[in-house]
Amino acid sequence: MEYRISVKAELTIWYVDGDNVTGPWNGTKEHPYQNITNALEHAIDGDTIFVHNGMYFENVIVNISVSIVGEDRSSTIVDGNGTINVISIRANNVSIQNFTIKNSGPDFDDCGIFVDGSSRVNISHNTISNNNNGIKFSSSVNSAVSSNTMSNNDYHGIVLQSSSNNVISGNILRNNFDGIGLHDSINNVVSSNTMSNNDYDGIVLQSSSNNVISGNTISNNNVGMDLAFHSKSNIIYHNNFDNVENVRVDSTSMNVWDYGNEGNYWSDYDGTDLNCGSHQNVTGSDGIGDIPYTIDKNNQDNSPLMGIFSNFHITLEGETYCVSTICNSTIFDFKFEVIVKTRNRIIRFNVTGENGTVGFCRVRIPTELMKYSHIVLAGNDEVSPTLLDVSNETYVYLYFTYSHKNYTITIIYSEMLYLYDELLDNYLELQADFYNLNMTYYGLLNNYLELQADFYNLNVTYYSLTENYSQLQESFSELNNSYQEHLLDYSENTHNIRNLMYMFAATTAIFLITTVYLSKHANKGIATRTKVFKQK
Repeated sequence: MEYRISVKAELTIWYVDGDNVTGPWNGTKEHPYQNITNALEHAIDGDTIFVHNGMYFENVIVNISVSIVGEDRSSTIVDGNGTINVISIRANNVSIQNFTIKNSGPDFDDCGIFVDGSSRVNISHNTISNNNNGIKFSSSVNSAVSSNTMSNNDYHGIVLQSSSNNVISGNILRNNFDGIGLHDSINNVVSSNTMSNNDYDGIVLQSSSNNVISGNTISNNNVGMDLAFHSKSNIIYHNNFDNVENVRVDSTSMNVWDYGNEGNYWSDYDGTDLNCGSHQNVTGSDGIGDIPYTIDKNNQDNSPLMGIFSNFHITLEGETYCVSTICNSTIFDFKFEVIVKTRNRIIRFNVTGENGTVGFCRVRIPTELMKYSHIVLAGNDEVSPTLLDVSNETYVYLYFTYSHKNYTITIIYSEMLYLYDELLDNYLELQADFYNLNMTYYGLLNNYLELQADFYNLNVTYYSLTENYSQLQESFSELNNSYQEHLLDYSENTHNIRNLMYMFAATTAIFLITTVYLSKHANKGIATRTKVFKQK
């Protein structure tokens, strides 16, 4: 019998340093390769290629599943020298991080990074500039583009073509022709990107559907968002639009512009929020506009935001939480801290706005991070927050206002305060239960008194009926006695009548017998006389 022993190859880190001009070159830390292409020729699936700072003039083709990591984003530069794609990815499970990638060829499809028919590709923390396209995905899926800066590219900063289930998040796209383009692509997520100062579109969708576009800042572009050629059923919310023309749609594109009762911020929205912005603590104000923002007959934002939407990420005990704000103030220096001694959890951020106006904040806080209730301070002054009715077990929504000036907003969650409020709630519930029980007791007592009165009335009726019964019983007794006497008389009369009948019957019988007897003798005498007469 033949036995086979399987041995897993040890994954390797290959090193690249363009300053190693004298050799030897074996990819070790001591003797790195001079360029990335040499390292790829020796690497296998799962390996990592670490690239030291330097300028690398090459057009890299990645045909295996590797991670290529630069030493420093600004100093590790891959330059395509003005020809074709700077980096072409034609394999799955590839990662590109910490590079400056520039100078692709000038043709329509030339890119800083071109991903062709691949999946599970991760492109992050790179600066990609002066290319025709910054990053292009073609027929690629299940990949991520995050925390990159795309600038001064002649066409798109990022473009997805016939690609699906990808995530584009946390990127900065500025001074390109278009920021992000989706063409014939579905089920992608475009979130938390900044698309500003692009020559034409911040983001453009053509024949692309069922994508989620949220939490993006789209500003100072000619057109914020352009949807064309049956781009429909996309969900678009929590974006900030401030452009020459905020949105452009054609008649074939029908999309959803709000989610979870929150839509987008529109710089040209002229609706109101129940006097929000002119009076403090107006009951009913919640940071959401009262009337929809109309785009065309097929598209409208039903819940336009009255202020800029922002997301802030907090890490605590290995977990990451997202706190979001809708605010008409400028927010900066957002911080989170835990006071060890008191175990209080505190959110702080500075706000500024035009003096003499009223600022507001609608803040969504995960309950796992900070339960309700909270103390809210504007500077040193306590403000009274409204707990919005959209709050649930997962998120607390607070709304509060303040007079505009340079303020530090402080939101405090105190465990002692929470326990106190919890006990107070329990006390109030018990008090309400006691009140309800007391009301029930008095209700039952009233019922008892009513029943007692009814019992008394029934008792009176009973005694009245008892007296009537006694009288009826006496009358019945007298009637019975009379009946018995009449019955006795009847019996005696019956007996007499019976005797008379007997006597009458006997008399009748004697009479009949006598009559018969006399009749026979009479007939005999006649016969005798007749015979004598005939003889004579």
